[in-house]
Amino acid sequence: MPAEKKLELRIPSILGFEKVAMEFAASVAKTMNFPAERIEDLKTAVAEACLNAIEHGHKLDASTKVGVSLTMDDSKLQIAVRDEGQGVDRPETPSVEAKMTGEQTPRGWGIFLIENLMDEVQFQSTPEGHLVKMIIHLQK
Repeated sequence: MPAEKKLELRIPSILGFEKVAMEFAASVAKTMNFPAERIEDLKTAVAEACLNAIEHGHKLDASTKVGVSLTMDDSKLQIAVRDEGQGVDRPETPSVEAKMTGEQTPRGWGIFLIENLMDEVQFQSTPEGHLVKMIIHLQK
């Protein structure tokens, strides 16, 4: 069993701090020798998960914190983003055409991007809050 290493970060629920979490995850992925294109995927997914936590989970309440934990082992990096909200309703699958014609709001790409950029994704709601678990494998 490979030894796991865990790192944790707490950011305030203020727009812009998702970039801190994004760079934190990217730094860890670089030390694990992830390819540059996969690091970019990771940065986008982490930023989107944090934005959802800040906007939807905490309703931009700066007094609340978003927890970001990274667990690394020899073959993968697991990222968990936790907020104190109850999650978001699952939006319909975004469509560029529907967004261009105004049939869908221009927003709403976050969950779609997270699910398509990461290798494994789980969304969990508990009485304590909402958790997004994402896994990216070193070898795809």
